[in-house]
Amino acid sequence: PRLLSQFFFADERVTRVVAEINGLDAELDPQQYLVLLNQLHLSQAHLLAVLERIMEECIPTQRHSRDYLVKFPEELLVDNLGNHMLFAAECLLAGTFLDMEESDGAQLRPQARNLLCSLELVRTVLREQSLSQPNSYPEPVRAVLIQFDRLFAEFELSYVSSLVAVKSPDEIYRQQEIIVLFCETVERALHLGYLTQEMIDGYEPLLMFTIPRLAIISGLLIYPEGPLSLERSPEEMSRVFSPFYNLLKKIR
Repeated sequence: PRLLSQFFFADERVTRVVAEINGLDAELDPQQYLVLLNQLHLSQAHLLAVLERIMEECIPTQRHSRDYLVKFPEELLVDNLGNHMLFAAECLLAGTFLDMEESDGAQLRPQARNLLCSLELVRTVLREQSLSQPNSYPEPVRAVLIQFDRLFAEFELSYVSSLVAVKSPDEIYRQQEIIVLFCETVERALHLGYLTQEMIDGYEPLLMFTIPRLAIISGLLIYPEGPLSLERSPEEMSRVFSPFYNLLKKIR
């Protein structure tokens, strides 16, 4: 049950798979190579998951802020995002630039190198700790974990920002205004009897259509100075609704 023991065995699996890949001729046995790559992906994901739990236990108040995640497109916020970042760093260090300009990749390579070197240091330190005192985290261990956590967060933000348009503070605020509009719409609909609390508590499927429609009407007619205000230009509206500016005028 000890996290350091779990880390030791997870690290062993990664090391074993890497050794098998290095000893295989991919051209002679491409099928086995793909199998081993999949095993490496899974074993690295497990290793990172255990490492995340160790950091939560060891340095919970010293973690680097992840507030920047709110800037990312929702489709990127998946459970294995960390493993994708590790794979991206390995590709960058090998000179492979996935879905990005070569100049952007070259700028990110130093960050990728620092991240991977930090991960190797973490693996070494935690392996040694798991074999000596698996129940404690002395200061040197905490220090390398804090450094790795910071480097990982910095690389994650830089890498994603180079691939997609991350949300600006203004766009985040506009989307929060839309959230407030939806909440006020539900409150008003309950008061007027358009919806019932039982429908909400029971996750009535029709609500998925009803609430957005009511919110659009509310935003156009009841709160005309809110986030759906047509007195603004399309550029001043949230990207959620700005492509439908002319349609919103027709609805109003």
